Amino acid sequence: MDLSSVAPYAALAAALVVFLLIDLRFFARGREPSFKEGAWWSLGWLVVSLAAALIVWALDDRDAAVIYTTVYLIERSLSLDNLFVFILLFAYFAVPYELRARLLFWGIVYALILRGLAIAGGIALIEQFHVVVYLLGVLLIVLAARIWRGVEENVDPDRNLMVRLVRRFFPVTGAYRGHHWFVHEGGVRYATPLLLCLAAIVFADIAFAIDSIPAAFAITHDPLLIWMGNVFALLGLRALFVLVEGLMRRFRYLDETIAVVLGLVGVKLLVEDVVHVSPEASLAGVGLAFTIGILASVWADRRSGEVENDPEHGVQAE
Repeated sequence: MDLSSVAPYAALAAALVVFLLIDLRFFARGREPSFKEGAWWSLGWLVVSLAAALIVWALDDRDAAVIYTTVYLIERSLSLDNLFVFILLFAYFAVPYELRARLLFWGIVYALILRGLAIAGGIALIEQFHVVVYLLGVLLIVLAARIWRGVEENVDPDRNLMVRLVRRFFPVTGAYRGHHWFVHEGGVRYATPLLLCLAAIVFADIAFAIDSIPAAFAITHDPLLIWMGNVFALLGLRALFVLVEGLMRRFRYLDETIAVVLGLVGVKLLVEDVVHVSPEASLAGVGLAFTIGILASVWADRRSGEVENDPEHGVQAE
């Protein structure tokens, strides 16, 4: 896309603020949403995000629209892992539900700022040292292998670097103080557990960016398309958060599917100087991987249900 001015970035940033405020104000404000409500909002954000491809097509061309869609789908799938960790962090810090929307809102804002810096730095490195492309390809394949093996995520916020930094400079209150990050008590400035949880969320997203940014570089080196894919992938995380626990039970091959996608884009990085892979082929490969993963999960669920209800395999399920 045309990067001759900051106008595209300014327009995208303005749209992001509007969408985030809509989500913060209208999605289950101050209450716990139902699974059905989360599903409808997630579907709505998916439609909005895919519709953005039409704007890219109108401003640039069809290839750019396909590239954006591919980056978006990859980043969206990787954001599911973020949410698994966020669930654990919210439980660890015992975050009241009415405070989670604020945490996710600012977590998204800081994540997009940090990812924007990572994208700009990555583009500069790739342009200066082409060997970085091959290093990223190897990194993605290694990450894919680890995810395929089912490496357990042991989230210990007390070992989180940013949490330790906050505690190093500020005493922490023993309980939440509403929506406040800091409070003054007895002439002393205290951080609240809300700030600690935000620090843990931001640090977790930095770690996940190690997966997502190289994956996006495998599709394109256009910084605007990469950042745009990240913007829309992180929209509606609150609604998607409601669905994650259900996905963890129903999409049993989610980790394996993500591993295959990372492996594919890693291979694409390694062979791009020899074999040209079109944007359409990249999108088709990602779509095929998720289709197979979903169908395999559905088949496995039905198969396990048949076994449970088979008297020859034990007690019949109720």
